[in-house]
Amino acid sequence: MESVDVRVLRAARDWHAEGHRMMLVTVVKTWGSSPRPAGAMMAVREDGRCIGSVSGGCIEDDLIHRYTRAYGEASMPRSAPALVRYGVTADEAHRFGLPCGGTLELLLEFQPEFTTIGELVRRLESGQLVQRTVDCRTGAVALAAASAPEALQFDGRTLSSVLGPQYRMLLIGAGALAEYVATMALFNDFAVTVCDPRVEHRDTWSVAGVAITTEMPDDAVHTLRPDARTCIVALSHDPKLDDLALLEALHSPAFYVGAIGSRRNASSRRQRFIEHFDETEESLQHLRSPVGLYIGSKTPAEIAVSVMAEILAVKNGVVQPHSSRIEEAKNRLEMVAGD
Repeated sequence: MESVDVRVLRAARDWHAEGHRMMLVTVVKTWGSSPRPAGAMMAVREDGRCIGSVSGGCIEDDLIHRYTRAYGEASMPRSAPALVRYGVTADEAHRFGLPCGGTLELLLEFQPEFTTIGELVRRLESGQLVQRTVDCRTGAVALAAASAPEALQFDGRTLSSVLGPQYRMLLIGAGALAEYVATMALFNDFAVTVCDPRVEHRDTWSVAGVAITTEMPDDAVHTLRPDARTCIVALSHDPKLDDLALLEALHSPAFYVGAIGSRRNASSRRQRFIEHFDETEESLQHLRSPVGLYIGSKTPAEIAVSVMAEILAVKNGVVQPHSSRIEEAKNRLEMVAGD
C-alpha cells in the first residue's frame, strides 16, 4: 500500500498531464474535534472525481458541488489559492457531519504548478523527505530537502508542510504472528519487509504486498537504513535471529524497536545484552519487550492487535501509562491474585 500523500499528489500530476483542471485541498487548521488532521490532502478534478480525504465525506461532497461540474454548472476558478472554513456554527457542524465543536480550515490550490508537483512526486517516490512551502497569496510553491518530519506550519500567508515516504516496518521471523502484524501494518499504510533466513518458515508466507529478505537479521537492519519513520519488531522467538536484529536496531533512529517474548525471556535478553554486548540500562530503554499493550490477548490475531496498537501509539506520540504495558499489567494481576 502506498502513502496517501503520494497517491493524492500522483493523481494531481497525472490529471494535469491529461489536460484536466483540478484543485489540491489541504487541511491547514483544526479546532476542537476534527475527522482529519492538519496536513490531510485531497485532489479534486473538474468533473468531480476526487482522491484523498479531508473529512468524513460531507465536506468533500460540498467542495465537489461548489467547484466542479459534477452537480450542475459550477466550474473550478482559475485564481490564486483560497481559504475556506467549515464548522464555524453548530448548524454547519451538523450539516457537514463534523464532531461537536469541530472546525477545520482548508487551503484550496487551483491548478497547482504542474512541474513542481511532478518533481515532488519524484522525490517522494525515491524515499526523500521534502518540505513543500506555498505562498497562499500567489500560489507559488517551493520545494526543499527536509532532515526530519515536522508538524504543518500555517500563519495565514504561508503553508509549510514536510512530506515523506511511507512509514516502514521490518519484521524478524515469518511466522503466523508476523502475518497478522504485517496485514495490519499494510492497511495502516506501512511498507512492510519480513526477514527470515529459514526457508521452512519463509516458504509458507501468504501475505501479499510484503517484501521478503533472506539476509541475516542484523544485515537486514543495516540494509534497511532505519530512520525516524521506521519500526523494527523481532517475532521469531529465536534469540539467534531476534538478538542480532535488536542489537543493530537499538542504536538506529528507528522510532520503535520491540521484541516478542515472555517476561522471563525479556529479562534474560536484557541481562544478556548488558553482560555480553556492552548495552546499558539507558540504551535498553529504546527496547520494548514484551512487545505490545496489555489487552489479555491469547491468539496470534489478538497479539497482533496488541503489537500494532503500541506501534501506532508510539508513532502518534501518545504516551502510554506503565499500567497498559504487558509486563506491568501481568505483574499487577499476579499481585491481585496472590492477595
